[in-house]
Amino acid sequence: MQKRTLLQSAFALAVAATLSSPLLAQDKPIKVGVTAGPHAQIFEQVKKIAEKDGLKIQIVEFSDYVQPNAALAAGDLDANSYQHKPYLDQQVKDRGYKLVSAGYTVNYPIGLYSKKVKNLTDLKQGAKFGIPNDPTNGGRVLLVLQDKGLIKLRPEAGLKATPLDVIDNPKKLKFVELDAAQLARSLDDLDAAAINTNFALSAGLNPAKDAIAQESAKSPYVNIIVVREQDKDKAWVAKLVKAYHSDEIRKYIQTEFKGAVLAGF
Repeated sequence: MQKRTLLQSAFALAVAATLSSPLLAQDKPIKVGVTAGPHAQIFEQVKKIAEKDGLKIQIVEFSDYVQPNAALAAGDLDANSYQHKPYLDQQVKDRGYKLVSAGYTVNYPIGLYSKKVKNLTDLKQGAKFGIPNDPTNGGRVLLVLQDKGLIKLRPEAGLKATPLDVIDNPKKLKFVELDAAQLARSLDDLDAAAINTNFALSAGLNPAKDAIAQESAKSPYVNIIVVREQDKDKAWVAKLVKAYHSDEIRKYIQTEFKGAVLAGF
């Protein structure tokens, strides 16, 4: 009897230890989708910090803005980190995704680039201007152009403005709508283009030096970590956000990107 009791006690202790250990309790890594460039680079650092807290992360890279949300909604990812809130809101509205923001990450003031002019005022009449073809980033660029005095939009257009909302266009700019990832590669064929910072950096463009104009840092386009609604209150989500919001990550962003990417938390 005593031997059986000892064995039962040992088994109970082993089970308790397994359940209490975050490293052992996590059967498989959390899959986090990111776009190539700064999002991926930052998450490589987040991964190291999270692992100290018992959270294993597997990073999955994507080359566009559409697939990471589709993969998350389908359950192929546990979280993603690549988009701002206006983009997520539009995706939820258009596709019915049950996805929510779990925490802020970084802000990428969008840059305007050209291989043909050094200043926006030098753009010729009828210049071809490339903008992202998704509603939120396209509207974001039009708001920047309005802020720089190149166009005027209908007052009610808001964050989702499209070229159809342009009511004044003195230079008669011709807007060429392309996938955001294609804009940097299409710069030779355009007079100018607005390129999201992650894609600009991937193409070897330095926003601080190469952009002929930039969006104001005070914008609603801070990026976010996104999870499924059903997961938002789970412990691993809190650990993931905690790791991202650490002082180590803030310092890494400041040192690595030198103002091209800003901490948004």
